[in-house]
Amino acid sequence: MTYLAALPVRTVLAVTGADRVSFLNGLVSNDVALAAPGHAIWSALLTAQGKYLADFFIFAEPDRLLLDCESGHAAMLLPRLMRYKLRADIAITETQRGVYVAWNGTPAQDNTIAAPDPRLPEAGWRLLAETPLLTNATLEDWDLHRLALGLPDGSRDMEAEKSILLEAGFDELHGVSWTKGCYMGQELTARTRYRGLIKRRLLPVRAEQTLPPPGTPLLSEGREIGQMRSSRGTLGLATLRLDALGASDLQADGVALRVEVPAWAKLPEPV
Repeated sequence: MTYLAALPVRTVLAVTGADRVSFLNGLVSNDVALAAPGHAIWSALLTAQGKYLADFFIFAEPDRLLLDCESGHAAMLLPRLMRYKLRADIAITETQRGVYVAWNGTPAQDNTIAAPDPRLPEAGWRLLAETPLLTNATLEDWDLHRLALGLPDGSRDMEAEKSILLEAGFDELHGVSWTKGCYMGQELTARTRYRGLIKRRLLPVRAEQTLPPPGTPLLSEGREIGQMRSSRGTLGLATLRLDALGASDLQADGVALRVEVPAWAKLPEPV
């Protein structure tokens, strides 16, 4: 059965104007020119120093681009993006479209803008709808599916002006273009990849009891080696030092954890 859930925590921004593709391409981590009807891309806006600010899915229509973003980021993105407008022919407005996700099959796409989730085939589909769709799953159901796949969820799993994209799997999950040219924060992102500077990763963790809240330190032999991020019940994501992945006594606030590295993640070979 195909599951369909609404994501009321998301907002859709519209970017219009003749320069919309080139404008965004100079600012975000992925190649905006690759967005096309039926093909969305996942991308991020970074600080000049290459640290995470926001991520979003970009859909293309004939006369505009649509950014499916975290609602809490929408108010920040509008003025921040417009700061770089200069003479570019672009405008950015908030739309009333709702965001939906579907998984475990292909959803009906009538009266929607739909595309497969560009991160993983198993993630399913993303849909933007002007009128409410009939759902058969909840936001909580989607959260469990996402966590099982190890997919980050914006500010719940990454820290503004602190996190590095490659720590959250943006390379393997097709959120960065290595060929399109310059964008805001490109230098650190490229240096991190080519010099192998990643020291920690965001990875799924599982426990036999309810996981503690985000920000709870992860300990091994009394030493802090990571931090909890988003979770639901006994499944969650946590940032972990790569040199501590083999720890057998991992715990957070007394809750024993085990790390479940997803098949898509490419971690460095142990030294």
